[in-house]
Amino acid sequence: MLSPDLKNALPTTDELPCSDDTPVDNEDQNFLPNILLFLLNSIWANRMDWYFGVDMGLYHTTGVNPRVPVVPDAFLSLGVERKKGGKSRKSYAVWEDNGIVPIFTLEMVSHTPGGEYEEKLDISKSAGKFITM
Repeated sequence: MLSPDLKNALPTTDELPCSDDTPVDNEDQNFLPNILLFLLNSIWANRMDWYFGVDMGLYHTTGVNPRVPVVPDAFLSLGVERKKGGKSRKSYAVWEDNGIVPIFTLEMVSHTPGGEYEEKLDISKSAGKFITM
């Protein structure tokens, strides 16, 4: 849990970019995360205590700068609202959800490597589960 002083100093998701604007380089990077989202929406249609983000900025405080997100292909957090304040999320900031980190992140290695084995893997390991495909 973050101290109140640190939490008040951190930006809100409305003040942060929603992604890293890096285009995917193969259709699997879109297909698999979206099929997982479709399945979760079907299986957990009546539950409102989970969030599955696809190509979305995931802001955390484990790195040097909390304004720099990791952007996995997908991630799943449990015990959080599906819609933040009744509206769709632009990004996910751990400090806005009581320190709840994703229990699962998915990163599909690009045809053109982009740090999946280095930066993203290190950050995601410290924040939750990580599967590389």
